[in-house]
Amino acid sequence: MGAYDPYEHARELGVRVIHRKLTTGTGLWAPDLNTVFIQERLRRVHDRSALAHELGHVDLGHRDDRPKHEVMADRYAANNMVDPDHLVDLMRWSPDPSRWAHEMGVTTRLIRVYWNLHRLDLPAA
Repeated sequence: MGAYDPYEHARELGVRVIHRKLTTGTGLWAPDLNTVFIQERLRRVHDRSALAHELGHVDLGHRDDRPKHEVMADRYAANNMVDPDHLVDLMRWSPDPSRWAHEMGVTTRLIRVYWNLHRLDLPAA
C-alpha cells in the first residue's frame, strides 16, 4: 500500500471536492450534496490534512459537526495521514514534532492527534 492520498480516496468514494472561500474552518462536509468544501488557497499540507479530516466524516457517516464527531474525524485523518514506520524513522532523526510533520507532509496537529490516540508521549519541544 502506498502513502495515503486523500484526493484519491475522495475519488474512490465518489465524493466531490470543491475549493472555495469558507467563512469558518478549513473544510466542510455537506452530506446532502455528497461534497467536501475545502478553503481555497491553503498550503498543500493544510489542504490535504483538511480533506483527510472531512473524509473521516464521510467514512464515519457523520451528518453534523458535534464535538465528538470532530474528535473522531481528527483521529481518522491522523491514522490515515501518519505512517507509523516513517514516524519512527523521523523520531530517530529529530526530536522535533514540527520537523516530523514537515517531512510527512501533515500538520503538527495531526502528529499530536496521532500520538495522543496511540497513548505515546511527545518529546519535549
